[in-house]
Amino acid sequence: MKQHRYSLTAILLHWSSAVVVIGMFAVGVWMVDLDYYSSWYQRAPHWHMSVGILLAMLTIYRLVWRLIKPVHSASGSKLEQSAAKLVHSLLYLLLFTLFFSGYLIPTGDGRGIEVFDWFTVPSLGEWFADQKDIAGEIHEYVAYGLIGLVILHALAAIKHHVIDKDDTLKKMLKP
Repeated sequence: MKQHRYSLTAILLHWSSAVVVIGMFAVGVWMVDLDYYSSWYQRAPHWHMSVGILLAMLTIYRLVWRLIKPVHSASGSKLEQSAAKLVHSLLYLLLFTLFFSGYLIPTGDGRGIEVFDWFTVPSLGEWFADQKDIAGEIHEYVAYGLIGLVILHALAAIKHHVIDKDDTLKKMLKP
C-alpha cells in the first residue's frame, strides 16, 4: 500500500544521498587538479573511492526501501508527473553509471578498492583496452550530467513550493 508521506528513513536517505553526491562532485573537480607533490594526491582518491562505494551501497538500500515503502507523491499535471518519474529514473541510471565507471578506473590493473581499510571490493580485472582512460571520461561526463539533473530536481522542488504552493517539498522535509 502506498503512503502519502515519506518516512523518516526515506527522508534521511534522500538528504544524505544529496549531500554526498554534491560533496563527491566538488571533491572530484578539486581532486583532478592535484599535482603529484600534493599531500592529498594519494589520500583524496582513496577517500573519494571509499565514499563512492558506500554511496553505491546506500543507493541500493534506498532503491530497496523505495520498493518496500512506495510513496504516492502525485502532484502537478500528468506531464509533470511523467517528467518527475523520468528524472528520478535518470538520476538512478546516472548514479549507477558513475558507480560502475568509478569502479572500472582503478581496478583495471587487478587491484581491488580498499574502503577505509574496512573491506576490499575485489577487482574483476581489465575488461577492455584503455579502460582507465575511457571509464574516467565517462565518469567525468556523467558526473556533470548528474549534477545538472540534481539542479533541475532542486529547481522543480522549489517551483512546487513557491509557485504551485503544494506540499511536495514539505513532504521531503518532515515525516
